[in-house]
Amino acid sequence: MTHFFYGSDAWLFVIGLLLLTALATEIGYMAGRRDQWVHPEGAKGQVTAITAGALGVLALLMAFTFAMAVSRFDVRKRLVLNEANAIGSTYLRARLLPEPHKTEIAELLRRYADVRLDFYRAADDRTLAKAIADTESLQVQLWSRADLLAEKYPSSNPVALFVQALNDTIDLHARRLVVQDDHVPPTVLAVLFLATIAAMALVGYGCGLFGRRNFGVTTLLTVIVAAVTFVILDLDRPRRGFLRVSQESMQNLQKELRRSAESGR
Repeated sequence: MTHFFYGSDAWLFVIGLLLLTALATEIGYMAGRRDQWVHPEGAKGQVTAITAGALGVLALLMAFTFAMAVSRFDVRKRLVLNEANAIGSTYLRARLLPEPHKTEIAELLRRYADVRLDFYRAADDRTLAKAIADTESLQVQLWSRADLLAEKYPSSNPVALFVQALNDTIDLHARRLVVQDDHVPPTVLAVLFLATIAAMALVGYGCGLFGRRNFGVTTLLTVIVAAVTFVILDLDRPRRGFLRVSQESMQNLQKELRRSAESGR
């Protein structure tokens, strides 16, 4: 079910939701027109109360789902900043190391920053897998040099600081992999879709029961619900969509590391 919700673009689901809610509203309206002269006035009031309750539940469910999507988006954004800071700290501490390790590690870290941006830009599974493989390959190279330094200079404070910073950098890559696949549970989205369709069917039924279609109001409500649903789905797609996590901190780091290389630092 996860692949069903996150393997396609958000707008496809929103279009499907719009069509289904329009169909449900029309079916509800026709059912209401059929029962218009059957139910007494008191029953119509009950239907109005039930419809209001269903819309209230839908609003709560949408707010809950929206909060889940936003929280995951914020975590992804925070991890980008943390990783950029970690790579920058590792680079600064690498400058305290003796040659030739200092130059070799600095070059590896510059390549590492480039690869981390490739990880973000990956738009398909093959490109993503390559970015992950390149990241882990560079991690192995960096860690082998850290291991060599720790063995050669066991009492060196700069080496200890570098190893700790490198360890933090590697940990952040693992955390970003986990967070990237941490979506709003598909079951929650399925319930949201079903609740939307059911609530709009009740709205249509109420309109039919009172003999007034209220096309403008029902259309506006449907569009609002679909728009919020689109934002929820778009926020929860880290590798596609309009609302994407800013990589400005990583891009700034990349520029700084390149300037450092050009100046010979």
